[in-house]
Amino acid sequence: MTKAIIFDMDGTLFQTDLILERALEATFHMLREKGLWDGPTPLKVYQKIMGVPLSVVWQTLCPNHSSEVHESSNDYFQEALIGLIKQKRGALYDDVESTLEVLSQEYTLFIASNGVTDYLQAIVETYELHKFVTKTYSIDLIANGSKTDLVRLIKEENEIVFGYVVGDRISDFAAGSGNDLTSIGVKFDYAQEKELQQADIVVERFEELIDVIKKTALV
Repeated sequence: MTKAIIFDMDGTLFQTDLILERALEATFHMLREKGLWDGPTPLKVYQKIMGVPLSVVWQTLCPNHSSEVHESSNDYFQEALIGLIKQKRGALYDDVESTLEVLSQEYTLFIASNGVTDYLQAIVETYELHKFVTKTYSIDLIANGSKTDLVRLIKEENEIVFGYVVGDRISDFAAGSGNDLTSIGVKFDYAQEKELQQADIVVERFEELIDVIKKTALV
């Protein structure tokens, strides 16, 4: 039987905004060169929907394009992101490493993300998250793209009896409530006030998780 904390990646552990604009600009530059895009890169649109499955991302950014263009654009985008990650152009949020070190002494830690496997693995390896995180789960594992189902898979595979889901978007909070786990919202870059209202608890600094979890675990 396992006590666990399941973390989202983008906007929770990893400061995706540090590499997002550059990778997105490169992708839409490629589309412009192919005559498939005219106009500015829709960065603000992506920032608003950050955290949704990638299929939704490309349907939103390029609603008039074919599924083939969506797929090729996403492949190019992912390669650009991974390249920037390996160059350490991104970063973890403040106090992530020290907080995970403390929490891992009492809880088994997992990552559940809407990101694809290669992207997540690049972050885990580059920033050595494997020192604290037992396993990383990608939405690739779930055919319907449901984060609630992804967290359910983690819970069942690891016999989790008590724990938390930590994230910044409503899909994280729904995944917590849908699996009888306490949801904690991090009020970071992509978090939205209306969505944070669905979280059981909200923190503004990552290190706050230590005291919050200690207190709620006693209830």
